[in-house]
Amino acid sequence: MIPTSHLFDQSTIAALLDHDPMIQDYRTFFSLLDWSVVSQWQAQRSPRGRPPHPETAYLKAFLLRIREGMIYTSQLRRFLLRHPLLVIELGFHLVLDSSQPYGFDLEQTVPCEFWLREKLRGFDQTLLQALLHTTVHALQAEIPGLGETVAFDVKHIYAWVRENNERAYVPDRYDKTRRLVGDPDCRLGVKRSTNQEQPDGTTREKKEYIWGYGTGVAVATTVDYGSVVLAEYTQPFNEGDITYFRPLYQPTVVALNQFPTYLTADAAYDAWYVYEAAVRHGGIAAVPLNQHSKTLFPRTADGTPRCDKGLLMQPTKQFHHTYGYRAQRFQCPLLFPEKTGMTCEHEQFAKGKGCVKDVNWERGGIQRVTLDRDGPLFHGLYNQRTGCERINALAKELGIERPRVRNSRSVANLNTLIYVIVNARVLAKAKSINQGLLQMN
Repeated sequence: MIPTSHLFDQSTIAALLDHDPMIQDYRTFFSLLDWSVVSQWQAQRSPRGRPPHPETAYLKAFLLRIREGMIYTSQLRRFLLRHPLLVIELGFHLVLDSSQPYGFDLEQTVPCEFWLREKLRGFDQTLLQALLHTTVHALQAEIPGLGETVAFDVKHIYAWVRENNERAYVPDRYDKTRRLVGDPDCRLGVKRSTNQEQPDGTTREKKEYIWGYGTGVAVATTVDYGSVVLAEYTQPFNEGDITYFRPLYQPTVVALNQFPTYLTADAAYDAWYVYEAAVRHGGIAAVPLNQHSKTLFPRTADGTPRCDKGLLMQPTKQFHHTYGYRAQRFQCPLLFPEKTGMTCEHEQFAKGKGCVKDVNWERGGIQRVTLDRDGPLFHGLYNQRTGCERINALAKELGIERPRVRNSRSVANLNTLIYVIVNARVLAKAKSINQGLLQMN
């Protein structure tokens, strides 16, 4: 809606909109996003009562806040009050007043700080995820083969609480049972763990704790275009990295409308179901082995274990393990399926049952222990984890590490909008590169 006033008629205001550099910049940026998903979501809302501002106006306002580097909602409102043309462009319902220079009451039109904060907290996360998915679809159209390899990683986020300020005195700073007044949703977690050598030659583990959240990302990287966020997930920081895998993998498949062939992540993702997600589609999961067992035993190429004497163990029965996978029991080949008459010095043999090993017999469980981690394929895939580091660096520049909000929903919504901006930038770059290639031809 273009208003009119005693100072500017509609044609003049339209001309100002068409020639203002900031308006043109944001028109270009917003054109990269598919707003039809927001219109469809808005159409499903109840039409009763006073018509609210369009959801697109709020979304564009908070995307503007992130792009302009504003960390407080109060800064956003003051910025909008200084740029009436931008308020028109964002699509807020204008409170018309022809006595005002631009034909509307700016103070009455722009929502108050309280409502802007409530709006950030109350955004429908499903809608934000749909908007993120549209950027993935657009990038797929520009980058053939996007998503064949997907990398996973988690980045820490500092909660806006005094417990994260080392210069402030806080009793029981690292009591994980506390619920902080500043942000009741955040949790205590380990940011970094290092081994420090002691004077006597021993090592001591030192952990760096913070109160906050973790943001997990699934990333695809291409040589010419850069890294793309396929999915993201935010939760309190006390959760382990592996808990991010399924909430990231499922929306990745939805966004791509296909299953990725290869996966890669650090050793924190060394779980059988990560490999299972890759092996079921003809690929591998390039994840370092994080061997927790103290009793290692050799395996053949098909996963069959060997006993301490180096003999191939005999499969006897399969069962459903309490950890959720199909397990295969292997027993002493000197006793099963029949006794051979040979003897063994192992203490279990003397008890009459011999060695028994229950191993994960899912395809992913077998790949986990038989994967060639020294080959070029593994190292080539594992190197693609650097795409996650680039995404984390870009997100940090946009303010993801220290958000100035005090609840988990606002943190999660800001994170999703940050990743929308990251993908939009890659989309603009991809369109520019592809257009240049077409002109060369």
